[in-house]
Amino acid sequence: MTAAFTFPGQGSQAVGMGKALADAFPVARAVFDEVDAALGEKLTATIWDGSAETLQLTENAQPALMAVSIATLRVLESEAGFSVGRDAAFVAGHSLGEYSALAAAGSLTLRDAARLLRTRGLAMQKAVPVGAGAMAALLGLDYEAAVAVAKEAAQGEVCQAANDNGGGQVVVSGDKAAVDRAVEIAKTNGAKRAMLLPVSAPFHCKLMQPAADAMAQALSGVAIKPPAAPLVSNVLASAISDPDEIRRRLIEQVTGTVRWRESVAYMAGQGVTRFFEIGAGKVLSGLVKRIAGGAVGVSVGGPNDIAAARDALAASA
Repeated sequence: MTAAFTFPGQGSQAVGMGKALADAFPVARAVFDEVDAALGEKLTATIWDGSAETLQLTENAQPALMAVSIATLRVLESEAGFSVGRDAAFVAGHSLGEYSALAAAGSLTLRDAARLLRTRGLAMQKAVPVGAGAMAALLGLDYEAAVAVAKEAAQGEVCQAANDNGGGQVVVSGDKAAVDRAVEIAKTNGAKRAMLLPVSAPFHCKLMQPAADAMAQALSGVAIKPPAAPLVSNVLASAISDPDEIRRRLIEQVTGTVRWRESVAYMAGQGVTRFFEIGAGKVLSGLVKRIAGGAVGVSVGGPNDIAAARDALAASA
């Protein structure tokens, strides 16, 4: 198997995402109905008819993006013959996308994934008062250089690498003043650009420990099965399948670095040549080209993408 199934994270959301699939395919509609039932509300109304600001709220964006990913996968299974167990060498997801990957691989039920992501979104938002934290993208610096910038900027506060996305794109996260300092230091240390991100909380840093504690409690009451394909963990950048380790790494992920560059490089090193980005947006497909030379990123998010995805899967068999 030379294919990996990957699942996008926050920032890929857009009002209307998944609507065309739900209208065209009953299997996709069923996923959205099940997520609505699991949450006890019409999240679909927010996804398809709400404001961008409401959808962007972490508590909404996280389960919404997962729902779109799993709805897309169900269409790929029914219309293009996709099978996670047969066709995917690995599954992986960017931050919240790790939950989508686990739901796709049968490790988490759809209902549990939706509820866990609602809990995760709320807990991450509550962990730090609004305005007390920040995140910034440092462009044109490699990971080691960005880590050095974060360390210099901390000055007794929290500032750490949150996302190593690849292609010279590293995101730092922490206390607002420290992240502001990191932006200025990065500009004098060779960064092409350094800019604050429009996020509501400083994700993937030590300030998220209250959210990690909340997820430890939430995950303790959820059944996790071995995935149909190994999960490439965000915090390890290597493959795991043991349910207890999956649970542990999901908790660590809340405060740890999303090692996406290394994760893609790991999968490429294991022979993966096609990375299917299943769900909203094309962020991960764009990163593949920068990380793994010769690998192909295939984004699948709407009805018009299904036939091309089927052809790309056949080419990777």
